[in-house]
Amino acid sequence: MNLVTPMLQAAPAQNGSLLWIMLIGMFVIMYFFMIRPQNKKQKQIANFRKSLQVNQKVITAGGIHGIIKEINDDSVVLEIANNVKITIDKNSIFADAAAATQQPK
Repeated sequence: MNLVTPMLQAAPAQNGSLLWIMLIGMFVIMYFFMIRPQNKKQKQIANFRKSLQVNQKVITAGGIHGIIKEINDDSVVLEIANNVKITIDKNSIFADAAAATQQPK
Protein backbone atom coordinates (compact mmCIF):
# COMPACT_ATOMS: atom_id res chain seq x y z
CA MET A 1 0.00 0.00 0.00
CA ASN A 2 2.84 2.40 0.77
CA LEU A 3 4.41 1.88 -2.67
CA VAL A 4 1.17 2.57 -4.57
CA THR A 5 0.42 5.90 -2.91
CA PRO A 6 3.50 7.81 -4.25
CA MET A 7 2.93 6.41 -7.75
CA LEU A 8 -0.68 7.63 -7.81
CA GLN A 9 0.35 11.08 -6.63
CA ALA A 10 3.03 11.43 -9.35
CA ALA A 11 0.75 10.34 -12.21
CA PRO A 12 -1.21 13.62 -12.67
CA ALA A 13 1.97 15.62 -13.20
CA GLN A 14 3.09 13.30 -15.99
CA ASN A 15 -0.34 13.22 -17.59
CA GLY A 16 -0.52 17.01 -17.58
CA SER A 17 2.70 17.38 -19.57
CA LEU A 18 1.67 14.57 -21.89
CA LEU A 19 -1.64 16.33 -22.48
CA TRP A 20 0.13 19.53 -23.55
CA ILE A 21 2.43 17.63 -25.89
CA MET A 22 -0.57 15.91 -27.48
CA LEU A 23 -2.45 19.21 -27.90
CA ILE A 24 0.55 20.87 -29.53
CA GLY A 25 1.03 17.84 -31.77
CA MET A 26 -2.63 17.93 -32.85
CA PHE A 27 -2.34 21.62 -33.73
CA VAL A 28 0.80 21.00 -35.79
CA ILE A 29 -0.93 18.16 -37.66
CA MET A 30 -4.01 20.31 -38.30
CA TYR A 31 -1.82 23.13 -39.57
CA PHE A 32 0.04 21.00 -42.09
CA PHE A 33 -2.96 18.99 -43.30
CA MET A 34 -5.75 21.60 -43.21
CA ILE A 35 -4.73 25.21 -42.72
CA ARG A 36 -1.58 25.38 -44.87
CA PRO A 37 -3.11 23.74 -48.00
CA GLN A 38 -6.16 26.01 -47.75
CA ASN A 39 -3.95 29.12 -47.55
CA LYS A 40 -1.97 27.95 -50.59
CA LYS A 41 -5.18 27.40 -52.56
CA GLN A 42 -6.52 30.85 -51.62
CA LYS A 43 -3.28 32.48 -52.80
CA GLN A 44 -3.46 30.52 -56.05
CA ILE A 45 -7.06 31.67 -56.68
CA ALA A 46 -6.14 35.29 -55.84
CA ASN A 47 -3.24 35.18 -58.31
CA PHE A 48 -5.55 33.71 -60.97
CA ARG A 49 -8.09 36.51 -60.47
CA LYS A 50 -5.34 39.13 -60.75
CA SER A 51 -4.16 37.65 -64.04
CA LEU A 52 -7.55 37.73 -65.80
CA GLN A 53 -7.44 38.96 -69.39
CA VAL A 54 -9.95 40.04 -72.01
CA ASN A 55 -11.15 37.18 -74.30
CA GLN A 56 -10.29 34.56 -71.67
CA LYS A 57 -12.81 31.75 -71.15
CA VAL A 58 -13.84 31.41 -67.50
CA ILE A 59 -16.41 29.71 -65.29
CA THR A 60 -18.25 31.55 -62.52
CA ALA A 61 -18.99 30.13 -59.09
CA GLY A 62 -22.57 29.60 -60.27
CA GLY A 63 -21.43 27.47 -63.20
CA ILE A 64 -21.89 30.04 -65.97
CA HIS A 65 -19.36 29.66 -68.80
CA GLY A 66 -18.39 32.83 -70.59
CA ILE A 67 -15.72 34.94 -72.24
CA ILE A 68 -14.39 38.04 -70.52
CA LYS A 69 -15.14 41.16 -72.55
CA GLU A 70 -14.29 43.88 -70.03
CA ILE A 71 -12.45 44.01 -66.70
CA ASN A 72 -13.15 46.70 -64.11
CA ASP A 73 -11.77 47.12 -60.59
CA ASP A 74 -14.32 44.90 -58.84
CA SER A 75 -16.40 43.51 -61.68
CA VAL A 76 -16.10 41.66 -64.97
CA VAL A 77 -18.34 41.75 -68.03
CA LEU A 78 -18.89 38.25 -69.43
CA GLU A 79 -20.35 37.36 -72.78
CA ILE A 80 -22.32 34.15 -72.25
CA ALA A 81 -23.95 34.00 -75.71
CA ASN A 82 -23.98 36.13 -78.86
CA ASN A 83 -24.72 39.70 -77.75
CA VAL A 84 -25.67 38.53 -74.23
CA LYS A 85 -23.44 40.14 -71.62
CA ILE A 86 -23.63 40.02 -67.85
CA THR A 87 -21.70 41.90 -65.21
CA ILE A 88 -20.44 39.81 -62.30
CA ASP A 89 -18.25 40.36 -59.29
CA LYS A 90 -14.60 39.51 -59.92
CA ASN A 91 -14.56 37.31 -56.81
CA SER A 92 -17.22 35.02 -58.29
CA ILE A 93 -14.95 33.86 -61.11
CA PHE A 94 -14.11 30.31 -60.21
CA ALA A 95 -11.74 28.85 -62.78
CA ASP A 96 -10.24 29.04 -66.20
CA ALA A 97 -12.63 27.17 -68.51
CA ALA A 98 -9.85 25.43 -70.42
CA ALA A 99 -8.28 24.05 -67.23
CA ALA A 100 -11.62 23.15 -65.65
CA THR A 101 -12.90 21.17 -68.64
CA GLN A 102 -9.77 19.04 -69.11
CA GLN A 103 -10.27 15.37 -68.37
CA PRO A 104 -7.94 13.90 -65.73
CA LYS A 105 -5.51 11.34 -67.14
